[in-house]
Amino acid sequence: QVQLVESGGGVVQAGGSLRLSCAASGYTFRNYAMGWFRQPPGKEREFVAGISWSGGIAGYADSVRGRFTISRDNAKNTLYLQMNSLEPEDTAVYYCARGRIAYTTVVYKAVDNGYWGQGTQVTVSS
Repeated sequence: QVQLVESGGGVVQAGGSLRLSCAASGYTFRNYAMGWFRQPPGKEREFVAGISWSGGIAGYADSVRGRFTISRDNAKNTLYLQMNSLEPEDTAVYYCARGRIAYTTVVYKAVDNGYWGQGTQVTVSS
């Protein structure tokens, strides 16, 4: 069965960096677009970054563009999110997600993802 397992969250001071990882299993990783979403306290889940099945196309939310970088290693079945210049507003539970349909580009809407990880907490202190 499809499994997505996030890791790398933690507590960091504003201006610091973290790298999230998402280990995928149970399907052909290289065939599907992947993405990162987050849910801040008391708010709805929102798109952060996405990457196409081939890795050639990436998309970002305006709030993180220029600070976060999404990447994938298809040989290791792993998705990454490098987060730099973190701000208190980045505090949230971060989820990785797999698109429903193979061979697509960036999946921006949560509803268009078929599988989710359990989430990893990122807390940025001021």
